[in-house]
Amino acid sequence: MPLRHCLLALAVVAIWGSNFVVIKYALHTLPPLLLAVLRFAFALLPACFLLRRPQVSWRNLAGYGVLIGVGQFGLLYLAMRSQISPGLASLVVQTQVFFTLLLAVRLRKEKVLAAQWLGLGLAAGGIGVIAAHVDGSTTVLGVAMVLAAAFCWACANLLTQRAGRIDMLAYVVWSSAFAVPPLLLLALLIDGPAHIATSLAAADASIWAAVLWQSLGNTLFGYGAWSWLLARHPAGRIVPMALLVPVFGMGSASLLLGEPLPAWKLVAAALVLAGLAINLFGPRLLPQRLRPAPD
Repeated sequence: MPLRHCLLALAVVAIWGSNFVVIKYALHTLPPLLLAVLRFAFALLPACFLLRRPQVSWRNLAGYGVLIGVGQFGLLYLAMRSQISPGLASLVVQTQVFFTLLLAVRLRKEKVLAAQWLGLGLAAGGIGVIAAHVDGSTTVLGVAMVLAAAFCWACANLLTQRAGRIDMLAYVVWSSAFAVPPLLLLALLIDGPAHIATSLAAADASIWAAVLWQSLGNTLFGYGAWSWLLARHPAGRIVPMALLVPVFGMGSASLLLGEPLPAWKLVAAALVLAGLAINLFGPRLLPQRLRPAPD
């Protein structure tokens, strides 16, 4: 893979990882659900006028939009307001890999290899370490909310698989049309019009830059570049780079927000990342006769 393509993949995972710090900054001024509304509204407009609707059912698009919008980011933003630190949030949400695996076993009757069970066990141990060290910046409720967000992400992954080979960027853009209405309704019910108006009035240029970073940097550039790379290289060369997302997440939170990195947090990160790596690479290390048959 050319060096410039490697650097592009690295830039994407760096953006995705460091975005948790940007989210935390925006949440100082904007309520969580309002931030989610703005993220998906700017992801939808004006991109939907530039990209064709992908050839999938409206039901699939709606399901993905609600799961990602309300389920993943709605819960993640709510948790990050005061229930979990940005660095740990970037780590815990990666458990979507294992939720996706378990859902595939339950719904699609896929087989799970011993290496994948080992990876799941290590990651569960890492989450257990986090739950055992809750403090003022991270609570059991916060960990549970991010785990729920990861589960919604995993459910959305199954919808993506059913959609087949499509333009993923267009898929994310058009599905945002179904994320905005329920998020806006929830924001109005929970925060109220007055609080929303006050928050929008208090938002300065840096807050709006953070909002646009959610939509343009993470969604449009991130998914666009990632899809472009996957179209030109085997998935096995690109996907492993995503393991660096929590590394950038925890590193940027420590550097920019002063989030401490005690030994227990490093142990938890090592367990979760080891579990992710084993789940990704473990099956390839097995003898050919023990590998799952291709679809």
